[in-house]
Amino acid sequence: MLDIKTFKSALEQLEEEKKIPKEKILDAIEQAMAAAYKKDYGKKGQIIRAKFDLETGKTDFFQIKIVVDETIAKMGEEETPLPNLPLSKGEEKGGGEYSFSDGDERVRFNGEHHIMLEDAKKIKKGVELNDEVVFPLEAKEDYGRIAAQTAKQVIIQRIREAERTSIIDEYGTKEGEIVTGIVQKIERGNVYVDFNRATGILPAEEQIPGEFFQRGQRVRAYLYSVEDSPRGINLRLSRTHPKFIEKLFAIEAPEIESGTVEIKSIAREAGARSKIAVHSNDEHIDPVGSCVGQKGTRVNTITQELLGEKIDIIPWSEDPKQFVSNSLSPAKVLSIEIDEKEHKAVIEVANDQLSLAIGKGGQNVRLAAKLTGWRIDIKGDGKEVASTDGEEVEVKE
Repeated sequence: MLDIKTFKSALEQLEEEKKIPKEKILDAIEQAMAAAYKKDYGKKGQIIRAKFDLETGKTDFFQIKIVVDETIAKMGEEETPLPNLPLSKGEEKGGGEYSFSDGDERVRFNGEHHIMLEDAKKIKKGVELNDEVVFPLEAKEDYGRIAAQTAKQVIIQRIREAERTSIIDEYGTKEGEIVTGIVQKIERGNVYVDFNRATGILPAEEQIPGEFFQRGQRVRAYLYSVEDSPRGINLRLSRTHPKFIEKLFAIEAPEIESGTVEIKSIAREAGARSKIAVHSNDEHIDPVGSCVGQKGTRVNTITQELLGEKIDIIPWSEDPKQFVSNSLSPAKVLSIEIDEKEHKAVIEVANDQLSLAIGKGGQNVRLAAKLTGWRIDIKGDGKEVASTDGEEVEVKE
């Protein structure tokens, strides 16, 4: 039998710790008990409800009949399930019958599911069509064990459902933000991060090249997706995502957090180098200085978090010429020509600036092209020495 004292204590604990209202659990238990009763003792077409007394632990069962008349139901010989009749809470579809094939829209009368209006009025005063009439059902001696088992199963199921909902609610609001957790384990290069109530996964491809993690280590990452899968809630993490840098700057620079300074675009090659374009909505505030911080403290803190990744902070401009010129920092541009039709910029730099403009392996010009969205060709001494095309950089001798 169900230990009512322990059961009440469990409900109170669930309400306090899991934030699951006990009324919801009781409602689910009553629905499950009604379904179990119908399965073991019910008849075809019956609507059965259960009422659980939390003080005594007793469960009463009732049969519900829907009030109909000749305009709604018609007597007939064959009975086939109808999925759209009024049903009780938790009742599965299939309690009534389909309408007649001759075009009659009425349902076939089922004595287990319906009660005629004139008969219902003898039982309940003031009854109207489609009302419910309740009939007590016989208590079964062996149902105590079934009830206790059903209650246990429902509670376990509801805890899981509530936890899933709670985790989705909590971490769904954190999607697109930085989260901090503890490394739980490392398998095949993937890092599993514990967040107490949920586990996140930091795939190998979302890790900064050269990173090494240990169990128990605290780790910060960008939460880019919260997935509800049949196997549970998956928190997808990244430390290579461009937005990771943006959120780190928002933590370090109050001007970005407040929206006074905006990060307009980011181009990143994780672990090596990034470029960010910033703009101030207040002419009295220097956007680059806000990100760099006094003596470079702000940008240095982020560089350390990113394992020494070099970060170029450049002022954004709505003028394409100025923006593209800025993007090639630290190289200095002599001249620039813009081809709006081909969305291409041809830039000329001094010979001693060529290596800076192109960068090691074409990295600087490649990031500049990604940052601005413009195809960039670089000239030195009047000759084209480098050009970008998407992710590729062609460097000519």
